[in-house]
Amino acid sequence: MTDKKKILIIGIAGGLAQMTARLILTEHPDWEIIGIDSRGISKVPPINGLTSIELKYSRGNFENLFRTHQFDVAYHLGRISHSSNTHNLLAKRIELSVMGTNRILELCERSGVKKVIILSTFHVYGALPDNSIFLHEEAPLRASIRHPELRDVIEMDQICTNWMWKNQNSISTVVLRPCNIIGTQIQNAMTKFLAGPIALSPADYNPFFQFIHEFDMANVLYRVLEEVPTGTYNVAGDDFISLREALQVIGTKGIPFPMVLAAGLNNALKKLNIDVPDYLLDYLKFSCLISNQELKKHLGPNFLRFSIKEALEMIKLR
Repeated sequence: MTDKKKILIIGIAGGLAQMTARLILTEHPDWEIIGIDSRGISKVPPINGLTSIELKYSRGNFENLFRTHQFDVAYHLGRISHSSNTHNLLAKRIELSVMGTNRILELCERSGVKKVIILSTFHVYGALPDNSIFLHEEAPLRASIRHPELRDVIEMDQICTNWMWKNQNSISTVVLRPCNIIGTQIQNAMTKFLAGPIALSPADYNPFFQFIHEFDMANVLYRVLEEVPTGTYNVAGDDFISLREALQVIGTKGIPFPMVLAAGLNNALKKLNIDVPDYLLDYLKFSCLISNQELKKHLGPNFLRFSIKEALEMIKLR
């Protein structure tokens, strides 16, 4: 892919999407990126080569977008955060993650897009007591067994992987399932949980976690464009860390509590504006570690710049 490209990035209001756009345009200043988002784009910084558009995710708007532009590559980075479980937000997430994804894939197929890169999440596997030590990409997606609010994430992942194999001879498609992405520019649920003034820390459990720094994740998204063939790939480093040690590295005060009180304590914290998604409580109890062997085959053994401890240190309270 050395010739000039026009790239679509869905979800440009997110920090990770902006970092990815900046990285692509730094390496390929003659390329053009159209970034869209249904959220406000007033905080998207000016980047040479990037045109940001606020766009409601509807069939008509998507069709007009693909009619106006001939995209070579499409990045679907537009998942809505699960930091709240209200029915209204769940309906919005299903609309974006499931209905919107169907429309995007259909238009990519019709308009001759050559590569599609989709951001899923390791949360599709679920944190369950019988998880394997390192989950591979063919492991069952069981997150919604206990948490229906993750159903849209699993449906989106399954839609994308089914479409990927159906169209593998005409379009190169990559579905990424990263571990916990943390960083100061994305401010997702996990970053807020770790770097807040206090954090839930079970007294009777100490699960292991994997973290990837936002800059490393942006670099993976960039490298996938040219170096990774069709397939589903977990994204994580080789190392992992216990919850208590992670909180110690950052310097966040952990609130020790018996796990049986987790739900009630979490509800109390929400009243203090400390919002921990309910599904995350399972990850405070059971480890969910993913294998990176498939991605290593294409990006090499040392594709991450930052270790887990370095990534954690970079989100310490300022």
